[in-house]
Amino acid sequence: MREAQNHIFTTHDGVELLYRHWPATTPAAGPRKAVVMFHRGHEHGGRMAHLPGELDLPDYDFFAWDARGHGLSPGARGDSPSFATSVRDVQTFIEHIAATHAIAEQDMAVLAQSVGAVVVSTWAHDYAPQIRCLVLASPAFKVKLYVPFARPGLKLLRSWRGNFFVNSYVKARFLSHDPERIRSFENDPLITRPISVNMLLGLYKAADRVVADAQAIQIPTQLLISGADFVVHRKPQEQFFERLGSLRKEKHILPGFFHDTLGERDRAHALSRARRFILRSFQEPLNRPSLLDADRLGATCAEAEELAAPLPQNSLGDLYWRATRAGLKLGSGLSDGVKLGFETGFDSGSTLDYVYRNTPSGKGGLGRLIDQNYLNSIGWRGIRQRKVHAEELLRLAMGKLREADKGVRIVDIAAGHGRYILESLQGMEHRPDAILLRDYSDINVRDGSALIEQKGLGDIARFVKGDAFDKADLAALDPKPTLAVVSGLYELFGSNQMVGDSLAGLAAAVEEGGYLIYTGQPWHPQLELIARALTSHREGQPWVMRRRSQAEMDQLVAAAGFRKLEQRIDEWGIFSVSLAQRVS
Repeated sequence: MREAQNHIFTTHDGVELLYRHWPATTPAAGPRKAVVMFHRGHEHGGRMAHLPGELDLPDYDFFAWDARGHGLSPGARGDSPSFATSVRDVQTFIEHIAATHAIAEQDMAVLAQSVGAVVVSTWAHDYAPQIRCLVLASPAFKVKLYVPFARPGLKLLRSWRGNFFVNSYVKARFLSHDPERIRSFENDPLITRPISVNMLLGLYKAADRVVADAQAIQIPTQLLISGADFVVHRKPQEQFFERLGSLRKEKHILPGFFHDTLGERDRAHALSRARRFILRSFQEPLNRPSLLDADRLGATCAEAEELAAPLPQNSLGDLYWRATRAGLKLGSGLSDGVKLGFETGFDSGSTLDYVYRNTPSGKGGLGRLIDQNYLNSIGWRGIRQRKVHAEELLRLAMGKLREADKGVRIVDIAAGHGRYILESLQGMEHRPDAILLRDYSDINVRDGSALIEQKGLGDIARFVKGDAFDKADLAALDPKPTLAVVSGLYELFGSNQMVGDSLAGLAAAVEEGGYLIYTGQPWHPQLELIARALTSHREGQPWVMRRRSQAEMDQLVAAAGFRKLEQRIDEWGIFSVSLAQRVS
């Protein structure tokens, strides 16, 4: 076995997690390569210590963390602030390896098992990393709880008790046939049985989303399925594989294997396949399928067309959505937010500014109650979190410009009322040199200009009418911006030609070394409600959205000449905010 070195890395919220590093024993010429490993639930990275030797990849560095609440890392055992927090920890870990150990993301393979495989699959879906390949062993997309109605029961109990912990029922002898592996599991003091209900339910929710939308994952992927698994169901694993968007993918069902796929008695059968897949992936250049025409061909194109098509008259679906629209119309007589949505469009700048303010308003107590329920819908909660992330990355980009001794000249090409731009400046020591807010809507220009005066920023900020898709107009911006912002715009338009023209105009305007903040919507649980019941700002037309995977959005940005640096995404996986830099 190779000798491990213990290190720590610091997460985005300041927690120090332990990880193990097994350096390459025979470093090869050229860029360093790595396999980054993610352990099962209840376990820790030390349980994967046999893999660096058994995989027989001497010129690869190996890494394995102890996730929050596991092994030697801090936190309540089996817990994390949220499942999304653990997913973001993966991104931070990968960034740390790249920065500290000088191994590029594209020179990393990721090997993950069970719960770790679900965390990694969610990360692959939400962050679209440029890693070389994925090897997923028995991902726990659906745990066998064996108790009828266990999942709704846990949700109900959590609503009464708050977060609490449940213990794993699994015996070591049902995880592996390997006597040594069984013995070490039973005697390992770092293995803990509890898992928090927050994490368990978060695991289920993320797994449902990722399995349903696996087409968004473009990374070469190998799936190893244990044939006699007592812990997780096989069907969701096979559904995930069938839906994977990867051009290079392979599935292996391992007869007789228990859940600990990589620690089974006959694991050589699995490891030889994983080794071959990793080596072959590194022999090929990093190459992702082009998604620049995904608006004209592919899953999200078909999805949007289906949502735009009318339902058969008087079918159950037609009757249901007609009743839903009637209910909303009735509610608009009481709720100020619903009324505003019908008047200006539920995707308008006025509606978004109302959602940002998040103050229920309506006729009487019932009107305020309806409005509060409206404002608390999952989509609007995601919008407010998007605002938080946009403000965070705005401050980060402004700091980077100051450090580089560059002027801070901001342009937002579809600012709505500009609230997130203007409020991001609160408490900052240095103000930007100039702020130009643009929008197509006279209402937004009027109300945004008033907000500028209200915030006391009239000396540096102005609001003008402009077309966010006019390539030539954007390219001619003067003075040239050093920080461009596009928030909540591209999600409303399915055409990649329009988005590409807009980004090309910004690329011509933003000087080299400047920054772009852009948003995405890789997932939304209310797409049909939005399409069938809500109206857009475009003369009351149905609000039909075509989702863009994070990989598609990143490719559009890269094609325009920007390099992605940072990303944030809400805990539901709905709205992402990214920071990119203009490169030559």
